[in-house]
Amino acid sequence: MGTRLQDKVAVITGGSGGIGRACGARFTAEGAAVVLVDLDEQALQEACHAIGGNRISYVVGDVTDAAANQAVIEAAEQRYGGVDIFLANAGIEGQIASLLAYDEAMFDRLMAINVKGPFLGLRAAVPAMQRRGGGSFIITSSIAGVKGAAGLAPYVTSKHAVIGLMKSAAKEFAGDGIRVNTVNPSPVQTRMMRSIETGLRPNDPAEAEAAMRATIPVGRYAEPEDIANVMLFLASDESAFVTGSVYLADGGSTA
Repeated sequence: MGTRLQDKVAVITGGSGGIGRACGARFTAEGAAVVLVDLDEQALQEACHAIGGNRISYVVGDVTDAAANQAVIEAAEQRYGGVDIFLANAGIEGQIASLLAYDEAMFDRLMAINVKGPFLGLRAAVPAMQRRGGGSFIITSSIAGVKGAAGLAPYVTSKHAVIGLMKSAAKEFAGDGIRVNTVNPSPVQTRMMRSIETGLRPNDPAEAEAAMRATIPVGRYAEPEDIANVMLFLASDESAFVTGSVYLADGGSTA
């Protein structure tokens, strides 16, 4: 057990997914109390059971709903006394399709989860962090937030958008001791990448994986734990002078 997040309280959206679960395990191992948030209660229960301990719990909630975001903050305050860390990690990949053929309803859903979600998370979390005298708000973006990708235009748009949201919030709330940053992974070994690989090469997703892996100088996809380690730094007081920054956890992909 570590102490880098001793006595901190963290909320993690998308908490039952690969990165969310890895962050939950890493944060609790460093002393934090953690509230995982997602839509699938069974998956949340499984994540909490896998992580273990009496400092991990969950709330079933929709990040696109303002009242649900507020309910998550209230639950964290009631259970653990406050909110110090908010990891806006919930996100979807949407379709793999030409911009000209992209489904409008899917575009709206993707933007609601990937962009409106962190926006509503900030509006709910910042007052709670102000009550604690500061905090760390982290948004999961992507290397798609700093470059383009054919067939993924709405996803790329959403991941660019949250960088603008982050930079603006970092300036607005710096005086309150609230830091706001993004972490931008390259492909990670998660369900989302399996979906993207299948969308790119329906008949041979392994070929899509090999092609993407070849663009990563370190020669592999990230593991969720690789990303959790970067999140941990930004969540901890070690990053007290870091705000408004884009952290590329990409194995050298954008170097």
